[in-house]
Amino acid sequence: MRKRGKVEQQAARSARLSAALRENLKRRKAQARGRAVTRVADVHGSAETGRGTAPTTPDFRRNRGRD
Repeated sequence: MRKRGKVEQQAARSARLSAALRENLKRRKAQARGRAVTRVADVHGSAETGRGTAPTTPDFRRNRGRD
């Protein structure tokens, strides 16, 4: 078996890292959507308390405070 060169090893590592980051992002988005659904259900259940409404979809912007 032939040893792989350093460039090939770095390319393989980069591909593995990209795939792992993609899967992590999918998982985090699914978790955020689940939390948003729960938050909307809580807001609708406690509308008589006068609390504000939560967004129906999660906000994935980096700087949420700035519009």
